[in-house]
Amino acid sequence: MKRLMLLIVLLVIGPSAAMAGDTLQLLTWKGYAPKELVEKFEKETGVKVEATYSNNEEMIAKLRATRGAGFDLVQPSQDRISSVQEEFKIYQPVDYSKVEEGLFIPSMLEAVKKNTLVDGKSYAVPFCWGTSGLVVNTSLAKGATSWKALIDPQYEGRISYRLKRPALIGLGFALGFDPFALYADEKGYAAMLEKIEAEMIKAKPLVKNYWANGDQLLESVRSGEVTVAEAWDNGSWKLHDEKKEIDFVAPAEGALGWIDTFAIPAKAKNLDAAYKWINFMLRPENSGVFTNAEKTPTASKDAGKFIEAGFQANYDRSYSKEVIDNIKWYPPVPAGIEAMEGKVLDKIKAAN
Repeated sequence: MKRLMLLIVLLVIGPSAAMAGDTLQLLTWKGYAPKELVEKFEKETGVKVEATYSNNEEMIAKLRATRGAGFDLVQPSQDRISSVQEEFKIYQPVDYSKVEEGLFIPSMLEAVKKNTLVDGKSYAVPFCWGTSGLVVNTSLAKGATSWKALIDPQYEGRISYRLKRPALIGLGFALGFDPFALYADEKGYAAMLEKIEAEMIKAKPLVKNYWANGDQLLESVRSGEVTVAEAWDNGSWKLHDEKKEIDFVAPAEGALGWIDTFAIPAKAKNLDAAYKWINFMLRPENSGVFTNAEKTPTASKDAGKFIEAGFQANYDRSYSKEVIDNIKWYPPVPAGIEAMEGKVLDKIKAAN
């Protein structure tokens, strides 16, 4: 009798309504779950999306605290997965048979599989990517084409960057090191950080501010308070749309490339919804909506036809073949590296 009643309910209200109680718990970055796409997904699947916004450090902390419970899908950067998984076991391997691999740029999918490999299994698929480099007011800071601009006296009082690892890594390359090659050499990495720390403390009087969020950075550059800053490409392009003299500059030593992924927590409850969301977001027309809103390219192979011409023009202007070939992609971060960097950043912040 109960089965008969359930069948009658399904026939009357339909499968989508019957699934209305189904929920995807998504832990992601602000902007990565646009309202338009959430509503479209919910209508198509009957799955409700509950998005919690976070960043890499908070994602890891939340999952460590619950041993991988509380969320069905998360979006860490690909360099924050393998070492974290080895130590804390907070993710589960991706079942690629449930991923529509034909939607992805093949080389990017393979790169993420390789960079998230632990004990013969991979733990992520790519979603979106970009680089950090310099945002420069080219009329006021001519010649700012190197990471060294962040410690260059000629830009005194008009420099800004975050007290985060991109500034350390970028200056490491500028000072003649290869930070990523030194990941496997703890003593060598410590020696590099010591040199970077000394240079950044010496140049501290040159810094206008240490920006903490994107809006703060954009306003500082927009107002002319800052003429050279460490920044992401898409924020720089937003300013270029307002003032043509402001633009993204890939440093001569190489822009720093990142990929944000989809990964599945160890104790995820709604795996079916997680894989549905992954495939949904990589569909070309949906990736196009995301890129147009966030000005960030995705790993969707065929999204180009759905991307606004203005964004494509920014991309083409900033990313010549030579620039792309010179991007320094973040590899997985070994355990202990970020703790070393954190101590250096604290010293720089505290220095007079």
